[in-house]
Amino acid sequence: MTTPTQPGLSRVPPVQSRIRLDSSLRRWFARNLGLWRSRRTYFFTKDDEVLRVDMNLRIEVHGELVDGDEGYRFTWWAEGHQPFFETKPDYRPEGTMEAWLCGHQLRRSCGYLAGAPTVSQIRQIDEHTMAFQSHYDDWDVLEQIRLVDGDNYRSRSIHTWRHGNLELVELHHEIRLEAAGEPIG
Repeated sequence: MTTPTQPGLSRVPPVQSRIRLDSSLRRWFARNLGLWRSRRTYFFTKDDEVLRVDMNLRIEVHGELVDGDEGYRFTWWAEGHQPFFETKPDYRPEGTMEAWLCGHQLRRSCGYLAGAPTVSQIRQIDEHTMAFQSHYDDWDVLEQIRLVDGDNYRSRSIHTWRHGNLELVELHHEIRLEAAGEPIG
């Protein structure tokens, strides 16, 4: 016996959410590829200290999938001499991180505040905005990234808690300097 259907409804099973999620996330990540100038403001709640730093950030995609997952390389470096790094020596003025998009997770070779690999849970807020939630060592991090004005600008807000106490709020205003290059090997 067949189950009656309502007019306009298909008997075809729905597409699995991982496929839709991967496609949507990959499109969003592709929109972020390229070179960005990052103007950052850091609010340290413990000392009520506000510091600014100018950075460059290059986001690249790997040419081949690793175990079916899309891979990315994030490379950052300070723009000229930045006193921020003398004041906060735990922060690195340059570095590279490899990351892999695995369904609704971003697996990173290292965290920004720790050298150990980290996993971020990803939640899509809308077609322009993603939220990344991470936990490593004593840190809980919530980062939201929004692409603006035809993907020429990015707005990032990052809130970081340690042992349940908000310790750091970051606001990053980023301007695209170069479009995406060729995939890396």
